[in-house]
Amino acid sequence: QVDLVESGGGVVQPGGSLRLSCTASGGEFSLYQMGWYRQAPGNQRDLVAHISPGGSTNYADSVRGRSTISRDNAKNTVYLQMDNLKPEDTAVYYCNALNMITRYDSWGQGTQVTVSA
Repeated sequence: QVDLVESGGGVVQPGGSLRLSCTASGGEFSLYQMGWYRQAPGNQRDLVAHISPGGSTNYADSVRGRSTISRDNAKNTVYLQMDNLKPEDTAVYYCNALNMITRYDSWGQGTQVTVSA
């Protein structure tokens, strides 16, 4: 299990950008698939993007082309750069770490992203 702390959320106008960060502690970061999920009120928690230990990425259709996930193993940090934000991107964004050996996953506390004029 790792501890995850997200940052970077906030209020942004449509068309704007945000970069979310998630820093892990307490585990071997390079062993984890790191992901970002989001949950809007009344909705289930959905995958936004994830990045494998080797750097392979996968994106939800709703954000593909507008978002970039990356990781810095030296800093134990994963990032989500979001551009051309839309009101429908408004949600609480959660960081996830999946241990690729034990398959145990950990969650951060979430960070609010609000896209509004």
